[in-house]
Amino acid sequence: MPLAGELTSSLISRAADRYGLPAAGVLRLWTCRNSPARNDSGGVRADAEIVLNEAGRTVLAELCGVEPAVLAHALPAFTVDDPKISTGREAALAQARWRAAGAVAGEAAFACRSCTARRTGQTVRAVRYLPRWQRVCVRHGRWLLDADADQPLEHLDLRGLPEVAAAQRRWAGVARRAVRAGAEPGEVFALAHAVVARWWEEALHWEREEIWPHRLHQVAGGNAGTDLERWRIVGRDPVIFPEVVAVADALLDPAMAELAWRDSGGQRPRPLAADGAFCRRLGERVGRDWLGPLSAVDYGGPLLAWMGAVIRRRRGDGGPPGWRDDPWRLKREQQPATMAGQLRVMAAEQQSGGSGNRWRAAVSAEHRFQLEQLIDQAREQLVEVRGMHSGTTAEVARTLLQHLSHSAALIERALVGTAAAAVAAGVALADVAAWSRLPAQELAEIITAGQDED
Repeated sequence: MPLAGELTSSLISRAADRYGLPAAGVLRLWTCRNSPARNDSGGVRADAEIVLNEAGRTVLAELCGVEPAVLAHALPAFTVDDPKISTGREAALAQARWRAAGAVAGEAAFACRSCTARRTGQTVRAVRYLPRWQRVCVRHGRWLLDADADQPLEHLDLRGLPEVAAAQRRWAGVARRAVRAGAEPGEVFALAHAVVARWWEEALHWEREEIWPHRLHQVAGGNAGTDLERWRIVGRDPVIFPEVVAVADALLDPAMAELAWRDSGGQRPRPLAADGAFCRRLGERVGRDWLGPLSAVDYGGPLLAWMGAVIRRRRGDGGPPGWRDDPWRLKREQQPATMAGQLRVMAAEQQSGGSGNRWRAAVSAEHRFQLEQLIDQAREQLVEVRGMHSGTTAEVARTLLQHLSHSAALIERALVGTAAAAVAAGVALADVAAWSRLPAQELAEIITAGQDED
């Protein structure tokens, strides 16, 4: 029997196991037009999905002894057509084509083995299409991990963190609020997840943060130990999940949008202050009354982008409909890195041995964060002057010059900080000077002066 939302490739593997055959032996029933994607370690990716043509679907139904209608109801990819195997002279043959699950029907995660055994009688690995807000197995207290990453774990133990399961139950009500507000629940979740994931990256420098370290050690089996960097990647999503749901709930609250409007000055615009009521209240809603000023200065982040869209929509500013006034639009550059992507970066850094060949291995997380903040702040200043060419000459000139000079100062600090990091990592001063368009001697003096000030 198929599991609800199971990958077709996962069902084929379980069918092979039931027959006592290797999966490769059963896959010979279909003519495969390509090979499945593999991890860097050489194994087939767990989220490798298989798409069948009509004849191929009939073969799978016969193999499982299940009606095609049942498979179509349970398997999201069962009725997906691939033009490369669905047409032509060989369309009558049972054909298959490997695809990435994310390109077929969405995010894939490992199924709970205990639930799989309860449903099918098989204690084997299964993979299902599961959105990130449905990753908690409440029955067995597990967080089901992404299936696209090259790592051995299928789930994390949540039995010591009841607030994570409570957040999943709470999400159902938040999703209903999103629908009533005319928003797509998945987009609301994605935006809230991006906001909190950005906090997660900054939280290493939050002296008052105590909740997330406790949860992280819990999902790591009691102590993340010397493998903290890997656990921060693998454990991020379950650890931040309660805050993600809380932020999504807050962003759907009209009272919170009203606070953002008031912070902006309403019809008399003013810059958003670091001690604004919106960010202060948001910090309180996630159990951190000290977080407001930190989140308010995250220039270029998804939270301030959401605030800007809400304010522009209410003020009637912006471009054509749907251009910049959709508060739930998440820019590509604001999307958080996936677990699989971060693990690949970490593996590459470890292979380089921290020799400086990899930027992340040679430059501390704190230094990288400071550079990102400077660049984001400079970008925010430049956005403020876009289209600002109406008014008296003195007014326009004053506004443009103030914003541009502030941006230039921020960019200069970012340039010097980047150059200093590169030189400290072993890059030749002459190369850094050429890339910076500064004389080498002058650059060396600037870097030295900056180090002395630090």
